[in-house]
Amino acid sequence: MNQVFDVLQERGYIEQLTHPDEIKELLNQEAVPFYIGIDPTADSLHVGHFVSLMVASHLQKCGHKPIILVGGGTAIIGDPSGKTDMRKMLSKEDILHNVECIKKQIANFVSFEGENAAILVNNADWISDLNYVDFMREIGSLFSVNKMLAAECYKQRLETGLTFFEMGYMLMQSYDFLHLYNTYGCKLEIGGNDQWSNIIGGVELIRKIGKDDSFGLTFKLLTTKEGKKMGKTEKGALWLDANKVSPYEFYQYWRNIDDADVTNVAKLLTFLPMHEIQQMAQLQDEQINEAKKKVAFEITKLIHGETAALQAEEASNALFGGQGKIENMPCTKLENPSITIADALVQTQIVASKGQAKTLIAQGGITLNDEKISDATYRLSEKDFEAGYAILKKGKKVYHKLIV
Repeated sequence: MNQVFDVLQERGYIEQLTHPDEIKELLNQEAVPFYIGIDPTADSLHVGHFVSLMVASHLQKCGHKPIILVGGGTAIIGDPSGKTDMRKMLSKEDILHNVECIKKQIANFVSFEGENAAILVNNADWISDLNYVDFMREIGSLFSVNKMLAAECYKQRLETGLTFFEMGYMLMQSYDFLHLYNTYGCKLEIGGNDQWSNIIGGVELIRKIGKDDSFGLTFKLLTTKEGKKMGKTEKGALWLDANKVSPYEFYQYWRNIDDADVTNVAKLLTFLPMHEIQQMAQLQDEQINEAKKKVAFEITKLIHGETAALQAEEASNALFGGQGKIENMPCTKLENPSITIADALVQTQIVASKGQAKTLIAQGGITLNDEKISDATYRLSEKDFEAGYAILKKGKKVYHKLIV
């Protein structure tokens, strides 16, 4: 078995460990059932889930057994970690719909076949029918409220208001670990560093009932060199669903990351060998741009498949290098070809509002067919579509094809 702990450490995943020496020995010697939880609060995964699923993939490739827990039960409450307000409550029907939508995306990372096949479980199966009094007597009595309120996930909410409903989230997630420990022999919970308090809760719960082989591991969140979270666009989250963020837009996001972030993104979000990634750290100028293209292609291929990644790459080359197929770039069909340039920017979702469009135009940030537009009331006409399409561009990196 490969030394997976060393692999995770070399690629920069590991942030915190409940029992460092024991976890290293556990992962490097045994086939361990481990779990990661995903609350289905949307009908798609986003880049925030990417690192955790990559860690699960590395562990499975080295012989360990993934348990992917979809939080159909805990999503009803919503994790308060990192939130300034209570999450919007979802109906059970919405949650079930979201669970079905994200199952296929999870399969891009872990295999549900083979000797150490991943399994997918839904904690609604054991949480939904819990008896409140019995649960609080058996599980709630083992938690200290003082200690819970000192946890980061709760502490930051005390000034804005924390409901008792949300307080139950840590108990539920901890109970998940206990259930998986008893049912599948699961010994390890993994998650992002924002889940540290919840993970400790589960590890300690199992140890309080007399067991000594429960462990927790967190990994770093995906951030820029300056420490800002990656995966946010002007439209919002960078979703893994092609209907929310096209493969081209997804590819372009990674193609346009800062030079300083290339090696870190390559280590965390691709399976490129480390010796190749280490060489990227020495590259500059045109060479680092080529490295970005490779990283963007590998990430897009993992999420959307090789065909979509090739099409996104060709569209990018068509715009930036005079190569490839221009038809693969994002495209909008206009029912009214004589709309204003400001309306076109809003309709294509290049900007969120006419006000933002007017500001960008005034700043010289918008071009149509390589001609800078200075008037927000400019109306598109037939001459703009002489090539059969028009190319609308924001800045140097955002392109959109218009057809009628």
